Amino acid sequence: MGKGYKLNNLKTFLSWQKMGIRFGSICLASLLWIFVISKNTYLMVVDMPVEARNLPARHALKEEVPEYAKVRLKGTGRSLFKTILLSRFIPGFKLVLDLERISEEYDFILNDYFERYPQKVSIPSNFDVSYVEVIYPKSIHISLDEYKEKTVYVVPQIQIKTAPGFALVGKPIVSPNKVKIAGSRNIVETISTVSTISDTINNANSSISIILSLKSESGQLLEFTPKSVSFKQSVQSISERIISEIPVQIFNVKKNIQAFVSPQTVSLTVIGGTEFISNLKPENLIISVDFNDWNSNKQFYDLNVKTPENVISWMDLSPQNIELVVTKRPN
Repeated sequence: MGKGYKLNNLKTFLSWQKMGIRFGSICLASLLWIFVISKNTYLMVVDMPVEARNLPARHALKEEVPEYAKVRLKGTGRSLFKTILLSRFIPGFKLVLDLERISEEYDFILNDYFERYPQKVSIPSNFDVSYVEVIYPKSIHISLDEYKEKTVYVVPQIQIKTAPGFALVGKPIVSPNKVKIAGSRNIVETISTVSTISDTINNANSSISIILSLKSESGQLLEFTPKSVSFKQSVQSISERIISEIPVQIFNVKKNIQAFVSPQTVSLTVIGGTEFISNLKPENLIISVDFNDWNSNKQFYDLNVKTPENVISWMDLSPQNIELVVTKRPN
């Protein structure tokens, strides 16, 4: 009976909680509706974009300017509601800081500045609201530096995981592999490379060709030309192929010695991307024996195998060792 009593209490509590949420939602909707249709005048704080313009020639911002400022506006409920809905989509809604007469450092005391230059508060006339004051920040510090350009390499930040039975073949191709960066001299001089935005591709089973945007560690203070690069990476299915008639080379033979191998060619099986290994030729593989290992009492020698970088592995070398015949070179 005790359990049943607790269960009933829980159900009652949840029922009252749902009713409370519904009632609160109805009240909020009603207040919002009254606010929207009301012709009364209200004050409201909104986020307003800040734009710094007219940089002096050959100068750049050393520090970022805040993207938004909290501004108190005045208008009817309907006008304020319209402003909230449309302000982020209309570029004419902003606070403008004119940097034309700044040399290096300057503090904009925002309310004083916009009181002196009210035309710098840009509000579309169809919003039908008026500016009152800036709430935050009270001031914005502007720091300028000499403008500098520089060309740096691009480092792609992309991780590729192939699907089972597939492999990456060759190095990725980034185009262009260099971009021009521009901005504050103090910032530009510390940068030697720029990275792309990080990305991950899973279960890749075909070649990749995508556009990657560049990432700035300095926010909006750095300009890129171009702003994105193309990235290509070959992805091929894995297969194997037997390559025959690979010549055996002898390294480090002395000048007064003649050396011969028997047999002179070998074969082996390579494993790698289908298209890549289909284009391999015997001379692309280096099969060798080192004359420094030669001993007059030893007849057969193991072979050293060196394959191109994109061969995943090799197997079934035949024969696995060869005979090294050594004679003196005639005078």
